[in-house]
Amino acid sequence: MQRPKKYEKQKEYYSGKKKSHTRKSQVIVLPVGKDIVDVEAGKPGKKSDINFFRETQQKFSEKQKFTGDKAYVGESAIKTPKKKPKNQELTSQEKSQNKDLAAKRIIERTYN
Repeated sequence: MQRPKKYEKQKEYYSGKKKSHTRKSQVIVLPVGKDIVDVEAGKPGKKSDINFFRETQQKFSEKQKFTGDKAYVGESAIKTPKKKPKNQELTSQEKSQNKDLAAKRIIERTYN
């Protein structure tokens, strides 16, 4: 996004990780990917993915489960891939589980 002119807005939208002024968006879809359940767009960009999700989670049942990427590790409601431990490697079984989870998350688009 273009840098806001007012300093207060600059601070609000500045992402230290990205080193730029950003907006955060989140889309939640059903497993098949044909139905969009929720869209959050244009929120200040200095918020992490997991905190952004936690703010919007009250829209859903506490029993509702989600699947996400490694940005959501630590959230009990989201099934995430296993991260590689520091100075170690993942086992072949963990890699296989990560691939299976990624295959379920990725929605292949077909055009008619």
